[in-house]
Amino acid sequence: MLCRLSLLLLVWLGAETALAVTYRAAIDDSRWELESSKFSCRLSQAVPAYGRALFEREAGEDVRFSLRAVEQVNASAQALLVAEAPPWRPGAAPQMIATLKVDAASGDIDVASNYARQMLAFLYKGLVPTFTRTDWQGTAEALRVGVSAANFGSAYQDYSGCVEGLLPVNYRQVARTAVLFPPATYVLSDSARARLDLIALYVKHDDSVQSVYVDGHSDNLGRRLLNRDLSKKRAEAVTEYLKAKGMDESMITMRFHGERYPVVPNNSAANRDRNRRVTIRLERE
Repeated sequence: MLCRLSLLLLVWLGAETALAVTYRAAIDDSRWELESSKFSCRLSQAVPAYGRALFEREAGEDVRFSLRAVEQVNASAQALLVAEAPPWRPGAAPQMIATLKVDAASGDIDVASNYARQMLAFLYKGLVPTFTRTDWQGTAEALRVGVSAANFGSAYQDYSGCVEGLLPVNYRQVARTAVLFPPATYVLSDSARARLDLIALYVKHDDSVQSVYVDGHSDNLGRRLLNRDLSKKRAEAVTEYLKAKGMDESMITMRFHGERYPVVPNNSAANRDRNRRVTIRLERE
């Protein structure tokens, strides 16, 4: 790994002084576009003749970055990511960020959250995150793709405002949820209420959610009929709480099953803890 990194660093240094194929928006062509909603913030820039650079922050998750090519790019399977000085600001010291894998089929590059945050910070400082790959189109030249920092400051302010307005969770995080109960009880715990608060908040903002299924369950301790009644009371407790939080009653389908559908075998205390549950499932149109 160290040898590979050293090689890529040598390639990057060589690309600074030798011929290299470079894609980067000029100052006059550098445009940042923001798509914003309660569910995601997407800040992107077109890289002329190459593709698009995209920062995406989804509700409930950290920021990610992707570099997408319009056409398949033949070059090395690794890229060196360095924040360097733009042409109009010579002299600033380059900053190493990471070495990254390149998708072999498309040439696209996905950047993990920790590196994506660094990229945003460097862009805010006026540096240009640049991806360098070797063996461009089977030649000895390097391929360099830069994300321009021109006009980034105002775009970043708008992006930050979007991030502040994101919901705390996304659909994937609440579409399938289980809240657990102690033995022989149907009282909602503080953690269960907090989870149900998030579900109710999400459903309030996502008009595509049309149905909410609430299913009560129990473990297998005790009489079967009593367990069925207990699972009903648990489902009712969840349903009433969601209604109290503003969820439309007509959206909710409540069912109860007693001990019939354990999620794990009832052969230990830990497993029985998991089976004493109410599941909440969201369905979109």
